[in-house]
Amino acid sequence: MKYFIRYGEIGVKSPKIRRKFENKLISNIQCELEGTFENDQGRITLITDEKDEKVRDVLGRVFGIVSYSPIKETETDKDKIAELINQILPEIIESEKFNPEKDTFAVRCRRVGKHDFSSQEMAAYAGSVVISATDAKVNLSNPDFTLYVEVRGEKTYIYYEKIKCLGGLPVGSQGRVLCLISGGIDSPVAAFQMLKRGCSITLLHCDNYPFTDGSVEKVLKNADNLRKYSLGEEVKVYSVKFGQYLEHAQQNAPPRMTCILCKSGMYQLASILARKEKANAIVDGSSIGQVASQTLNNIEVTRYHCRMPIFSPLISMDKIEIEEIAKKIGTYEVSIIPDGGCSAVPKYPETHADLDLFKNVVDEINQKEVLEETANSFTRIDL
Repeated sequence: MKYFIRYGEIGVKSPKIRRKFENKLISNIQCELEGTFENDQGRITLITDEKDEKVRDVLGRVFGIVSYSPIKETETDKDKIAELINQILPEIIESEKFNPEKDTFAVRCRRVGKHDFSSQEMAAYAGSVVISATDAKVNLSNPDFTLYVEVRGEKTYIYYEKIKCLGGLPVGSQGRVLCLISGGIDSPVAAFQMLKRGCSITLLHCDNYPFTDGSVEKVLKNADNLRKYSLGEEVKVYSVKFGQYLEHAQQNAPPRMTCILCKSGMYQLASILARKEKANAIVDGSSIGQVASQTLNNIEVTRYHCRMPIFSPLISMDKIEIEEIAKKIGTYEVSIIPDGGCSAVPKYPETHADLDLFKNVVDEINQKEVLEETANSFTRIDL
């Protein structure tokens, strides 16, 4: 079977960079699919003996693919083209993609190369073949069904599906980022969004035990979910015993500042691991105003002592939007498993932290020294 694979923004890169991205895209597909590839003028064709069900599953999880189409191939000859159309029409009708008795149709034709006919002429010819076989009505402006005819030199390809995919850039084309991941809904979605931008991901879970319990198992399940979308690049998972730092902050700082000291500590620990992992940025699931540590004031304060870029791809999303993505990628059902929440959260958390006051508190509790000691507990977890 053959499939046309289409990409989006890769096509606007310079020829040298485009070839690099195309090769990475193909390499990522090959992680789970056996087959060969043809790359002709920006169009990648996959030729494989794998079952169609598996192909659809894999291509649906590879970032960088905008859409794909299962295709049928024949010679660029009108009789051969008519023969192929008549051959596949029963298959199309049986699949219920097209009901000639009630559906209108159109034929879209694209040509590459020199031929003794125009694209419009070929579309009209192919349309006449469909009419002869089905007596269906034509609607060029808003058809119920579209048949695509692509003429490329001496070969012609016919298809009727354009299956939408994830888009983005091939994973591994943009370096590695260190993603903070909790047992909640947001952080796995944030990591997913960075995969979409072509980044490899290392996950860091700050284990707040004894203030939380049961979140590590959820993190591992969602890490496994994210791995399905990281074809071609390893998803690394680390844990750090964060409860000892959180307990220190809770005992030695004003209670209302526990949450912002917690987030500040996470960023700084993430930066330590990021350098070891050769990651270029930190990622979290912050969304403005969603919780106490994510007001604009607190975002400024919690990031003040971290000297590495911090990306928050969900920053403008509301909870419903985030949950919709989580459901699509399979992390939602894991994230909503009850785990008791965090018992360290104060009754009245600070929502508008003062930076100067925060800096004084950080110094008073010797945050840097405690975090350096906490960093000794980084542990790699195998999936």
